Amino acid sequence: MGLTFINALVFGVQGNTLRVLGHDSPLHQFVAGAAAGAIQCVICCPMELAKTRLQLQAAGPARAYKGSLDCLAQIYRREGLRGINRGMASTLLRETPSFGVYFLTYDVLTRALRCEPADPLLVPKLLLAGGTAGMASWLSTYPVDVVKSRLQADGVRGAPRYRGLLDCARQSYEAEGWRVFTRGLGSTLLRAFPVNAATFATVTAVLSYARGGEAQPEPGPALTQPSGL
Repeated sequence: MGLTFINALVFGVQGNTLRVLGHDSPLHQFVAGAAAGAIQCVICCPMELAKTRLQLQAAGPARAYKGSLDCLAQIYRREGLRGINRGMASTLLRETPSFGVYFLTYDVLTRALRCEPADPLLVPKLLLAGGTAGMASWLSTYPVDVVKSRLQADGVRGAPRYRGLLDCARQSYEAEGWRVFTRGLGSTLLRAFPVNAATFATVTAVLSYARGGEAQPEPGPALTQPSGL
């Protein structure tokens, strides 16, 4: 349910930002996507904090939290809003450019592949564009995600180790080398392709059907883009 709401928020903000910018261009696609990524951090950051704490709890002997909401409630009672938003700076640093890359890549690929409503290969093309956009998004900011996860887990078992984002990155590099920033990247990319392929293809197809294949105002594929939300 949380991911569904976040997706709706992201596509809605991106579409409205693109309309405010007026001209549909690759640069505006990036800017609109970055704006959507930044705004959804308000929800995404606490959700991922709870997810990280619950995962750490599952690996330990004791269970302090009953679920995500209970986890966030306990963090709020102990640490206030600052605790709920732990890792916000790194989340913003990850989500803002990555969502810009996300929408930019999808827009460029759908235009290059000439995704049109009458194309018999429309669905495979949409799946390819969406999946590739998801992978490009993760590739652009994956090291930041590693740092964010470490910051959100810091202090759960013992005293905090890191003073902030840069200190976490420095200590991680000194202890484990540069490979620490790519650990788990392969499995993340494998998961990102099908998830984002389905997301973008579904949104684009639904919009295209709802609007009867309405053509874009600018030269390019006649298919309605997700930015029309």
